[in-house]
Amino acid sequence: MKVEDVMTTRVMVMPDTQQVSYARNLMLKHGISHIIVVDNKEKPVGIVTEKDITQKLRLAGPTWRRRPIDKISIKRVMSKDLITISAASDIREAVDLMLRNNISSLPVVEDGKLVGIITKTDLLWVYNEKCKGRWKVSDLMTKDVITVTENHTIAHVTNLMEENNIGRIIVIKDNEPIGIITSENISFAQLEDPETGVPLEKIYFVKRKSEEKKKVRLVSMLTAGDIMTEDLITLKDDADAAEAANIMLNEKISGIPIVDENNQLAGIITKTDIIKAIQ
Repeated sequence: MKVEDVMTTRVMVMPDTQQVSYARNLMLKHGISHIIVVDNKEKPVGIVTEKDITQKLRLAGPTWRRRPIDKISIKRVMSKDLITISAASDIREAVDLMLRNNISSLPVVEDGKLVGIITKTDLLWVYNEKCKGRWKVSDLMTKDVITVTENHTIAHVTNLMEENNIGRIIVIKDNEPIGIITSENISFAQLEDPETGVPLEKIYFVKRKSEEKKKVRLVSMLTAGDIMTEDLITLKDDADAAEAANIMLNEKISGIPIVDENNQLAGIITKTDIIKAIQ
């Protein structure tokens, strides 16, 4: 199967002259997590993801990060070393490029022009249609899961995400999963200088259980329990991995906690775990 058979031809793009706020608004409006950045000749010159924005606007670092996001050029946070693929390439090459470079999407380029994009979500469709019954969740899942309790601070959660280069953290209580925090829950951190003169970080977050209402609070006042998604979807470890792929596609999520017969956390299965099986 070729990339052109599964790629998305309608690609969200933005000019490289725009600001971070422009990308943020596009992501929120269209429910997407990545945007291709193009120059004035419509040539792709970079890609920006929700993860890029979340990580690169963290507290530590140069003073430009303290500006409002409508004053920060997208060029400062986008990934400039763009990895692309051709439409005629085999989808296994797309899987290999994503895994080796730890990325979730590849712009499809022909003769220097952007013609589409292929994502892990597109590859999930392939798995769901071609690989039913081949593997159980326990065959593909990640068993060493990074977890927190509901009383851990958001600063601790974000540090764990960065240190382990992951996009989600499972919240547990007595080793039972009770919630999940993803990069969608935590997004677009920015800075504020309070009256004391000590820089503190503010964070925008989304709590899905409260109708995705946007809030802003000081990180020091937030815990994992404040922002985690509580209506958690889990799967048993003997379920078909295709069932996991189908749930991810229908629910628009990227990872599912896996539990044993006693509802104890046994692992997590992600889009990355599933697409590895395509190779």
